[in-house]
Amino acid sequence: MPNTKSAERRMRSSARKHSQNQVIKSRLKTTERKYLELIQAGKKEEAAAVLRVVSSAFDKAAKTGVVPRATASRKRSRLTLRLNALK
Repeated sequence: MPNTKSAERRMRSSARKHSQNQVIKSRLKTTERKYLELIQAGKKEEAAAVLRVVSSAFDKAAKTGVVPRATASRKRSRLTLRLNALK
């Protein structure tokens, strides 16, 4: 339990941010999983369209600090490599 008013406010703020960050992370994982399923199925054109959505989502998450910038960059790079490896 918080002992001061400022700690109470900080706790509420932290809970709100945590909730929003969880929503964003969940959406990232869902779109990434959808992309990987398309790659597995060999649907290159559809996967390319979803890759743009995934890349954008990772960029936005990195911009707001939900995921580290390097993590977003690494994920985008590896997902792109998987699409390029698909024939």
